[in-house]
Amino acid sequence: MSIRARLRLAYAGFALDADLDLPGRGVTALFGHSGCGKTTCLRAIAGLEHAPGGYLEVNGEVWQDDAHGIFLPTHRRPLGYVFQEAGLFPHLSVRGNLDYGRKRVAAAKQRVAQEAAIELMGIAALLDRRPEKLSGGEKSRVAMARALLTSPALLLMDEPLAALDHARKQEILPYLEKLHDELEIPILYVSHAPDEVARLADHLVVLEQGKVIANGPLGATLARLDLPIRLGEDTGVVIDAAVAERDGDWQLARVDFPGGSLWVRDNGIPCGHRVRVRILARDVSIAREKIEGTSILNTLPARVAEIVADSHPALALVRLDVGAAPLIARLTRRSAAALELTPGMDVWVQIKAVALVG
Repeated sequence: MSIRARLRLAYAGFALDADLDLPGRGVTALFGHSGCGKTTCLRAIAGLEHAPGGYLEVNGEVWQDDAHGIFLPTHRRPLGYVFQEAGLFPHLSVRGNLDYGRKRVAAAKQRVAQEAAIELMGIAALLDRRPEKLSGGEKSRVAMARALLTSPALLLMDEPLAALDHARKQEILPYLEKLHDELEIPILYVSHAPDEVARLADHLVVLEQGKVIANGPLGATLARLDLPIRLGEDTGVVIDAAVAERDGDWQLARVDFPGGSLWVRDNGIPCGHRVRVRILARDVSIAREKIEGTSILNTLPARVAEIVADSHPALALVRLDVGAAPLIARLTRRSAAALELTPGMDVWVQIKAVALVG
């Protein structure tokens, strides 16, 4: 199961040059600054742009192979497309918009039942409303349900949360997580928001000026320090873990991962469930010896793997190995010199705050 794409497009002042081999399931995020080529790449995959000499294969089905004269137009590609704006038909109710999506596919080829899409997106109470009576978050959920009812082999999402405020984004993210967890439809998700990528993606493609500068599993790619795109205050890693213990008295949960355990805020997730933990570089400190009598709950042994300059000349980024898990710490160059940090050195890390993101 894989998605293979060779896409080259040239415009005045911009060129897309992307060779991609992506997983055929889960969520792949296309990430980068505005104008880097994310949406252009998505439009080429959708067939809305023709990349001359291109090739596109989705889980064994060839959608484009110019060398053999194959180019499926957009209406023949089994895909769903969700844009920044919901794009609902204003003259139809929510039910009517969903019916439109469902009727685009012959009954024999329908892979997602209308009832399942309604339940997945939590829109049963909205079916008789018109779009003008919906909030921004509700419109987004209806648009996603309509896209699912086209029974896509691939779901394309172009910054679907960009038009929403923070509160509405927090409303939508759990539904996107349900899409990830409950459906086998691969999703290509365009975003420039690191928090969305950390919470949703399994695989990460980083684009800059139309070129792919990184392509790999989320955790390993976020931990790389050689990428020209730095995330500033959002620099950090995502660790896969499992809930091992819940402390009701203090509203904390202990999560275990291959490098040890971490205490995080309890979000009500049962023991045994898999979770994601996002650790920002600014929340990690380094010590030569284990520190006792500190308010910081998480202290773990680690080994220095790499030290590079940060974007500000006073700062450095340090990649550490905590067992099999990578970690990044941001500290001043003065502190790094005082600790005499060098690759291969054994140290202790303190993690001040851990955000449970999934």
